[in-house]
Amino acid sequence: MTDSALESGQLDLLQGFQSPSHHLRPSEQPAISELSPEVPPSRLLIVDTETTGLDADRDQCLELGAILFSVPHRQVLAQMSCLLPVDHNPAESINRIPAEVSRVDQPWGDGLAWFEHLMESADYLVAHNAAFDRQWFGRGALPEAKRPWLCTLEDIRWPEARNLRARPSVIDLALAYGIPVWSAHRALTDCTYLAEVFQRCDDLELLIAHALEPRRLVRAQVSYDQRHLAKEAGFRWNEPVKGAWARRLSEREERELPFTVVPVDAVLPQAS
Repeated sequence: MTDSALESGQLDLLQGFQSPSHHLRPSEQPAISELSPEVPPSRLLIVDTETTGLDADRDQCLELGAILFSVPHRQVLAQMSCLLPVDHNPAESINRIPAEVSRVDQPWGDGLAWFEHLMESADYLVAHNAAFDRQWFGRGALPEAKRPWLCTLEDIRWPEARNLRARPSVIDLALAYGIPVWSAHRALTDCTYLAEVFQRCDDLELLIAHALEPRRLVRAQVSYDQRHLAKEAGFRWNEPVKGAWARRLSEREERELPFTVVPVDAVLPQAS
């Protein structure tokens, strides 16, 4: 969070920070145990991290961005972004964040406190490739994730009319929904792209409902000559099952495939 961001009002909501519950509607703050596909999510906290590498055991998160999004209103309710201090950033060539800039004095602790209040107000945490982002929470300065995750890469099946790959990037999604792309690999920017995509989704509630269906890991029953069918359906070769095309699918999605599948293991949890 820079001084300019505070002056622009992006985080002027830190004023009166001592009692945020006055500004949150209790009816939209369910506990995790109260959430179910029968209760459609009302608020999503779109999250993205920038890190010094790919290994959560060795590397660090150096930037956190988040946008609280209202599903019924298709509007951004609040947002935050802050750098976290690190000594080195081997991934600077990708995220373009010099380590010395991360150590400039700024109220990043207040930013993380505000993030926790946003998380308390959300039904789900949303990320593109949530399996990557979720591993950084509860490590270093980042708080524990207190809401279930929804992944826009693995859980949401985007409309065929958008002509997207089975596993689209954030940039792919932005361009498919007519959103100008001006930057990449900064946390708040990637959150903004997803929020803009959600704003343009007339069928967002249906996409989320389908994303929350229970899924299991299945293996495609295809020959070598049919391997393109599995690839087009979003199956991945050798990941996570060695020597097989595999993907997590709901029963409804399995019935829609042009080939048969067999389960690999037990039913997996909802979403990511």
